[in-house]
Amino acid sequence: MRGRPTSSNKITGIAQNLLKSQITLDIDDWLPITSSRSAKWWYSAFHNVTAMVGAGVLSLPYAMSELGWGPGVAAMILSWVITLYTLWQMVEMHECVPGKRFDRYHELGQHAFGEKLGLWIVVPQQLVVEVGVCIVYMVTGGKSLKKVHDLLRPEHSHPIRTSYFICIFGSAHFLLSQLPNFNSITGVSLAAAVMSLSYSTIAWAASLHHAGKAGPDHAVDYSMTASTSTGRTFNFLSALGDVAFAYAGHNVVLEIQATIPSTPEKPSKKPMWRGVVLAYIVVAICYLPVAFLGYYVFGNAVDDNILITLEKPRWLIAAANLFVVVHVIGSYQIYAMPVFDMLETFLVKKLRFKPGWPLRLIARSLYVAFTMLVGIAIPFFGGLLGFFGGFAFAPTTYFLPCIMWLAIKKPARFSMSWCINWVCIIIGVLLSILAPIGGLRSIIVNYKTYQFFS
Repeated sequence: MRGRPTSSNKITGIAQNLLKSQITLDIDDWLPITSSRSAKWWYSAFHNVTAMVGAGVLSLPYAMSELGWGPGVAAMILSWVITLYTLWQMVEMHECVPGKRFDRYHELGQHAFGEKLGLWIVVPQQLVVEVGVCIVYMVTGGKSLKKVHDLLRPEHSHPIRTSYFICIFGSAHFLLSQLPNFNSITGVSLAAAVMSLSYSTIAWAASLHHAGKAGPDHAVDYSMTASTSTGRTFNFLSALGDVAFAYAGHNVVLEIQATIPSTPEKPSKKPMWRGVVLAYIVVAICYLPVAFLGYYVFGNAVDDNILITLEKPRWLIAAANLFVVVHVIGSYQIYAMPVFDMLETFLVKKLRFKPGWPLRLIARSLYVAFTMLVGIAIPFFGGLLGFFGGFAFAPTTYFLPCIMWLAIKKPARFSMSWCINWVCIIIGVLLSILAPIGGLRSIIVNYKTYQFFS
């Protein structure tokens, strides 16, 4: 017969629980997301600009050419408004339980949907976005370096393959990836944010300069490029996805907010929201002039990268591509940090590896090597991400925050909050269905141009 627990057994149990809690706290003090909570509000502005503004801004005039003025302007403005709203929801839900912080996207998902279901809903989508973006940025950085070289090299010199430039770009990340947390990459993030504003300004200012040189008699064609209604429809869907996913920075927002100090009197949501508003103003300054002025000046003659359309002056286009390189260096680190956190959490808490710099050196270097090798092997990965990423970008950005808000906050049915969230959910679900269709068609049309290890 089992006896009652003695007071000594109770004391032993309490001591064991305290020891486990202390070990967890010690590990959390080492993990990249929770190791430093001393960030200022402007850190979040740098990080959010770096996470959101990508080199894809240079393709927005091309997306406008496939959408046309009315739908294009509507898509740009509506995406900005909806994603700002869902980002506000994420910031508010970071501390929706008094005394507890949801430092990671999947932790908020677990609170909303349950321990197991929350992991299965959030983590796969978050990893698709973050790992996919890291691979795309590895390719983008390499290609931009190659463009700088090709623009500035002597005419008769031998061209260098993109793979070598991806290796050069990737080599920087073996060093930068050893920076322990978000606060330690603030300088890199600031440089990246400044560069994004710089090459965006070059793009729209050079477009205006081109319009001035062409004169008022220069004819611009704004008709759709596809000759058939089917082609126009698929191009429209693909362009809609390009515009919608240009605002996808939500996958790292809770992880960024986790670095800001918080007390009951001064919760982290106030400085975080201040940084988010500043970041979204910068995003609007980067996106809207490039999209609208680029399309206004060149019409449907614009290339999928407006810097290619501009061509001259060569030194300015080379500088813009160099700015892209610096920016995607910072963006890679922003998107890699949550992956490092997941990886190190798994290794330390599940596999019982000892936390320390040897584990961090090996784990992070292997991740950088993986993304670099995939980028070298599949340099057309960005085209594939337009299809596969559509299933993850739209949910994590447009409607998953709204579903979690409904599950956690439980607004009254048919109230203003309830209606707004359901409108965002419907728009997000339509995007996640329609945009991959355009991405799939783009893969089918362009598959002959895809070359492995090119």
